[in-house]
Amino acid sequence: MASLPLRQMHVDQSGVIRQITAQGELGRRIRDMGLVPGTPITVIGRAPLEDPVALRLRGFTLTLRNNEADYITVEVEEEPHG
Repeated sequence: MASLPLRQMHVDQSGVIRQITAQGELGRRIRDMGLVPGTPITVIGRAPLEDPVALRLRGFTLTLRNNEADYITVEVEEEPHG
């Protein structure tokens, strides 16, 4: 398993949220959207300029700006090389 910022995940890549580093109002808003440690997520798409990112979690789709995604660390399966 490897940990990386949500912003670096690829479309169709899945993982489990491990850490939210945002504090204050932004941290509360991220958590209120259901993005909490232990939550499985899948990146289902990105806008043409890579921002925002569309996520699938808890049976719904959520879009998140990259500057918000930077505060979320996700544990993902390491992709095979080659």
